[in-house]
Amino acid sequence: MKLHVIDTGFFKLDGGAMFGVVPKVLWERTNPADEKNLCTWAMRCLLIEDGSKLILIDNGIGDKQDARFFSHYYLHGEASLQNSLKKAGFSTDDVTDMFLTHLHFDHCGGGVQYAGEGKKERLELVFKNARYWSNDDHWKWATQPNAREKASFLRENILPMEESGHLNFISVNEGSPFESFDILFVDGHTDKQMLPKIKYKDKTIVFAADLIPSVGHIPLPYVMGYDTRPLLTLKEKESFLKEAVDNGYILFFEHDSVNECCTLINTEKGVRVDKTFKLEEIL
Repeated sequence: MKLHVIDTGFFKLDGGAMFGVVPKVLWERTNPADEKNLCTWAMRCLLIEDGSKLILIDNGIGDKQDARFFSHYYLHGEASLQNSLKKAGFSTDDVTDMFLTHLHFDHCGGGVQYAGEGKKERLELVFKNARYWSNDDHWKWATQPNAREKASFLRENILPMEESGHLNFISVNEGSPFESFDILFVDGHTDKQMLPKIKYKDKTIVFAADLIPSVGHIPLPYVMGYDTRPLLTLKEKESFLKEAVDNGYILFFEHDSVNECCTLINTEKGVRVDKTFKLEEIL
């Protein structure tokens, strides 16, 4: 099995929203803000090459929204989904499975694109040969959204998966359909977010998604204002961080603009970062 980092570029979000009740004087130590109080975040995906399967975990924000939409998020950076796949030696047609941790636009927007004359004629899947994976509970949550999350669940990102016949559901009770990773289901950020726990070189790498978006979110109180159930996130983080330290897990960060991976250590102040490193440095 081989793992490939798939960078899809950077965007910006309000620092206060990303750190909830934590004061700026504390969170800006790890995530400095610009003059508009915006911090830079990655949209870092992961490609798993495992025998005949090529599994992509999340796919970034895409490019099909209008200029007004993108004006809120300040997309920047040279990396793109297609170029990162090409750098790894693959194309979108090679992907066999498109695994989506959840259906917020910055995690699934790159999976659907406009096609046809003028590029606005119809919506189609980017990964034409892939099965798209969600779970039934989260799909209902996303397609019948609450008012708090409605702006994060865009119909044009989501419905074409079902309409194409490529949508598959993972059972919460039966676990992962993939040999290469197990799945941790968490509900604090959004209902039934799925975090892959990947078995790799005798280690466990956890794709942390939005349970722990960055190194700066490791301390327990550092919970996003975007989370629908922040107190539940606290409990899920506490349980997960204990498990991660006890078992020597490696965290892979989707949104940390600097750090790809880290290990953890117990301290007098709780669980904290031990070492940070790139995925390619894992021996």
